Amino acid sequence: MIRCLSLTLLVAASLVLSPARARAQAPQPSPTTQVLVALTVKPTADRAAVMNTLPDEVRATVKLYLDGKIQQWFGRSDGRGVVFIMACSSIAEAKALTDTLPLAKADLATFEFTALGPLTPLRLLLAEPAAPARENPRP
Repeated sequence: MIRCLSLTLLVAASLVLSPARARAQAPQPSPTTQVLVALTVKPTADRAAVMNTLPDEVRATVKLYLDGKIQQWFGRSDGRGVVFIMACSSIAEAKALTDTLPLAKADLATFEFTALGPLTPLRLLLAEPAAPARENPRP
């Protein structure tokens, strides 16, 4: 649903503004406000080792949640891991936190990090509309 809304807003922004005006505005970098972290249990990981580590992993992730570092968490539909949305301002900060997790320490999981921030193309909607071109009356 968020992806559909994002696409709709981007299309609306492109229709509202002229192509020349859209090109004239330099893209502004988006600040990182969250980091999406995908934890995947390694396919080569010993299942018994993973199962023995899980109680400590759950306690560690609950602590990160209670500390306000994990905002949301989801189980992957394929059963291979979890996804966190972390309140971090950089991938380095998120990596430092996930490096403390038992599955990471035991080298039983891999992590993929994606920096998230505001949808900056929405700035196009805030721009003042261009003044309409005046027609010059012919004498």
